[in-house]
Amino acid sequence: MRAVRLTVTAATAVAALTALSACTAKSDAEDGKAIEVTAADSTCDTSAKSVPAGQVTLKIENKGSKATEVEIVFPDDRIVSEKENIGPGTKYTLTAEVKAGTYEIACRPGMKGHGVRQKLTVTGGGKTDQRDPRLDKAVADYRQYAQDQADETLPRVETFVKAVKAGDVAAAKKAYPLSRLGWERTEPVAESFGDIDPKVDVREDGLEEGQKWTGWHRLEKALWKDGRIGAEEKTLAGQLVTDLEDWQKRVGKAEISPSSMANGAKELLDEVATGKVTGEEDRYAHTDLVDFKGNVEGAQKAYELLKPVAAKNDPELAKELDKQFTALNAVLDKYRSDKNSYEFTSYDKVTGEQRKELSDAVNALAEPLSKLAAAVVK
Repeated sequence: MRAVRLTVTAATAVAALTALSACTAKSDAEDGKAIEVTAADSTCDTSAKSVPAGQVTLKIENKGSKATEVEIVFPDDRIVSEKENIGPGTKYTLTAEVKAGTYEIACRPGMKGHGVRQKLTVTGGGKTDQRDPRLDKAVADYRQYAQDQADETLPRVETFVKAVKAGDVAAAKKAYPLSRLGWERTEPVAESFGDIDPKVDVREDGLEEGQKWTGWHRLEKALWKDGRIGAEEKTLAGQLVTDLEDWQKRVGKAEISPSSMANGAKELLDEVATGKVTGEEDRYAHTDLVDFKGNVEGAQKAYELLKPVAAKNDPELAKELDKQFTALNAVLDKYRSDKNSYEFTSYDKVTGEQRKELSDAVNALAEPLSKLAAAVVK
């Protein structure tokens, strides 16, 4: 989900990840063709309004007082690529691959609202017409993976919703974490439909002014904190199915490219750092480790599909990513009964020292993962 308010722990994690990414991705812009994006609390300045199709690099600096989000979007608000949680005074380099067309670069101070936008025209065929055909297969396979996750999510959600509508709190609690797994695995694709994510996955502290709170986390609070299911919750449960059916129908139309897959994998690690490690995501249910595992599985799937090209272009990077994915999964395995189970330790039972071990493993993977986009679109 799109985090809005960060605790000190989360902000520190994001700053660390952002700093790592900014340092390691400099080679993306060495050719001088990067677009400088200067974000502030009420402005979004860009150094170019037109670029050729192919690899596009945004060198982002947040000069505002709030954490911001920078996106490349279509006019209908579908997201091509994005970076959330760019803290005040920090920089980030975002590499994307775009085809000819009309886009906007959006800065969203406070990560809320429509944001401040600048037009971007992408011209010509560019390098996208000459890329390694294995990347086209990776995109096709990842699109099918995203669709499969959506298709598998609906029956799990229907099980959850059936329990809610029956007023069976225990059964609803049991079904809740697995109902979210497919969404968490493909969260960057899911979030590219900006009208669906706020309906199904927003936390209470992420609500826009005047927005009604709906979705998983609204029901989570009712089940774990309030301990009851009323008429409103039963209605909201039905709405959750409707909204996710919309996602299921649209996921195959998402804009996916090799660079968006790579950036999406990194975004999933950022999701872990800003919501799962801190315990903010499932703050009532404490099922954060299930979401955590889903995010890691989704990131690893994107990497595995891109690995043949990444290993050719940067074999040392591929070796490091293999090593760090293995290490992070080994740490996660400590908190579940067996490697095939999604029954994880309740996160409120995970100590501060253990959370630090998890955070360190995330950071160790995030650093090389931030280089993946550059490695696959060379």
